[in-house]
Amino acid sequence: MSKPRSNRVVVDGWVILDKPVGMTSTHAVSRLKRIYNAKKAGHAGTLDPLASGILPVAFGEATKTVPFVQDGEKAYRFTVRWGIETDSDDADGKTVETSDLRPSVDQVVQALPNFVGTILQRPPAFSAIKIAGERAYDLARDGEIVEIEPRPVTINSLELVSSTDDTATLEAQCGKGTYVRAIARDLGRILGCYGHVIALRRTRVGPFAEADATVFADLEETAEDAVRHMRPVEAGLSELPCVVIDRNAAARLRRGQSILLRGREAPAEGETVYAACDGAPVAFGSVESGELVPSRVFNLGA
Repeated sequence: MSKPRSNRVVVDGWVILDKPVGMTSTHAVSRLKRIYNAKKAGHAGTLDPLASGILPVAFGEATKTVPFVQDGEKAYRFTVRWGIETDSDDADGKTVETSDLRPSVDQVVQALPNFVGTILQRPPAFSAIKIAGERAYDLARDGEIVEIEPRPVTINSLELVSSTDDTATLEAQCGKGTYVRAIARDLGRILGCYGHVIALRRTRVGPFAEADATVFADLEETAEDAVRHMRPVEAGLSELPCVVIDRNAAARLRRGQSILLRGREAPAEGETVYAACDGAPVAFGSVESGELVPSRVFNLGA
């Protein structure tokens, strides 16, 4: 017996979702796929259910550009509650340490430089990192003691925005793999008062910021509204150099063949670039011996 044919359609582009608190990233993608009746979609970086903010979601051919967005710098605004450390480093976890000490504003500010630059950070026990093939959060939920080795992460800036006696709100700009919950945990330990995250919002992922984001209510009004909020495939390539090519060169790239790059403004050797023809992306790849060698080609219609 043959399987029923899917009535889902091909959709290509990006939606920059302002994910609400309480929803998983997977649920958010599934809901967007239903809105657009799309065959293929995926997000560019998990956002915890307790967090809100920027969740870039790629559809169709845009999924080929996800690594470039995922590897981009991220920005967060988060609030730390002093006096309590939890096993998950956020408000969902069980209390494991407490303290009556509270840091002054000066003490917090003076501690922040310890976290700027490339540092070694131990990810939270409740994380998606795999240990012997198992997700760390699954092991932690089963009551196992989870020890994850510290790993290098890059934090470009960490600033105090506001504070009360019991909390501090900070903003961080950081690279891939950085855990904000771990920053809160380790900051509390350095200050001797313990701490955990009680609010977390992602304000930027690569080229996408809060001004680019939309909420579900705006997408579910009408089909026209949903289409209006869809960004083009090349939005995920905006941090790469673009090489404008003619149709003959585009045809070569679509066949998987290299093209020669000429002129003073030709990209440097080893650089990753994308090629566009008639305003549409054709392929991306690396520059080798003065040629663009395609690694992925877009099927957007010639």
